[in-house]
Amino acid sequence: MVRTRVVIKYLGFILLFNALFLFISATISFFNKENSLNALLFSAALTAILGSFPQIFVEKIEEISFHEGLAISVLGWIITCFVGMIPFYIWGGEFTFTNALFESVSGYTTTGASILNDVEALPKGLLFWRISTSFIGGVGIILFVLLVLPQKKGVQSSFYRSEVSDLSKMSFRIRSRHIIRIITTVYISLIIVETILLKMLGMSFFDAICHSFSTVATSGYSTKNMSVAAFQNPWIEIVIMFFMLMSSLHFGLIFLTITRQKQNIFTSRPVRLFVIVIFIGIILITLQLTHEELFGFWESLRYASFQVISLASTTGLVTADTSVWPIFSVILLCYYTIQCGMVGSTSGGLKFDRIYLFFSSVKKQLKLILHPEGIYAVRMNNKVIEHDLELQIMVFIILYILTFFITTLLLSAMGIDGMTAFSASIATIGNVGPGFGGVSSFGNYAQLPDAAKYLLSANMLLGRLEIMNVFALIVMLGRKK
Repeated sequence: MVRTRVVIKYLGFILLFNALFLFISATISFFNKENSLNALLFSAALTAILGSFPQIFVEKIEEISFHEGLAISVLGWIITCFVGMIPFYIWGGEFTFTNALFESVSGYTTTGASILNDVEALPKGLLFWRISTSFIGGVGIILFVLLVLPQKKGVQSSFYRSEVSDLSKMSFRIRSRHIIRIITTVYISLIIVETILLKMLGMSFFDAICHSFSTVATSGYSTKNMSVAAFQNPWIEIVIMFFMLMSSLHFGLIFLTITRQKQNIFTSRPVRLFVIVIFIGIILITLQLTHEELFGFWESLRYASFQVISLASTTGLVTADTSVWPIFSVILLCYYTIQCGMVGSTSGGLKFDRIYLFFSSVKKQLKLILHPEGIYAVRMNNKVIEHDLELQIMVFIILYILTFFITTLLLSAMGIDGMTAFSASIATIGNVGPGFGGVSSFGNYAQLPDAAKYLLSANMLLGRLEIMNVFALIVMLGRKK
């Protein structure tokens, strides 16, 4: 049984956390004497009031169930997206109600798909709020809230189980409270180090911290219309590539690597294969761009490296116009927008671990066909994958593919061309951001009809919540009726 008062209580905590960043954004706007101050201040006050009411009028909660944790997790993301759109909508400009909601959902889900034709027209306070949605959504607002909540029976484990996939937990068997601290520590540490490096390489402090938020959250939001290409600095691109790659790996494994544990990113077979697959993509695209004489070899390597890592990590920052690249390169990049990063990271998509286990499962089934009496197991890092988890992965992959296939059909029915519909579906459910066709690297989603923006907003949320949690909540609520 899901207790409504419990759900409302914790949704209040989530609103208060958002209000904190709204006040910070308002402060930035105040010191820069910007016209976004009123919009941010009103949004901050409203969010703080809405978040405070449950803390005042709902009694203390001693424990919560997994079902309540699931409801809070899913509803928390939804209500957060609606709160996040308020300052955009009040400020106006390009932000109609639909566009404001789309931009908010895109930020919190770290998709980075934008409706803005002129990002640089936004005042700094609003730009910071825009990138703050990515920062909050990167590691997950639920995990951030858990970090500051008192340790009550069932709270940590219930939220953690609802927010983090079973496959991710396999790589990192530590109590949930410690995992939350470790993930958050790695997340913030990566942001701090990247900010320092980007500042040293010539970015302003504001641009450096915004792009660090964007990189480590793998969201792809930039303060520039031309994204990273605006800086025309290969060293900045190298730093961002490194942190995009790091942010696409399991944060728990990064921590174990730093603390010199036996289990780390260098001993993990899936991580090694993930890096090899990215390297192969870079080489193939580099060779084709060079062969087609679009760029010289080193320029081809520079652009191919950035775009492959950017899409494979679901960051979506760009340095080149991929819409004019040969179809082979486009198809290869489409694959990376489907595969994406690894579980336990801030990236979205199917996740490389699932693809790795899918092929391991196919190999097992082929062995069983040849040797029906044999006993075979699917393994990852010498750990046997239980049959229930193996089945769960297969179901997830099928639902994922079915979702973006249906989305593509619906977008096509709205009169959107095939390449745009297909790549927009993949880019939003994978939380990647840029696609191809009308939503390519230097394009945006502004020209799409409002119905398409609502559909893709739902797609982004499904992708961020990894589909299964949303369907599980629907089934749970259906049974209550």
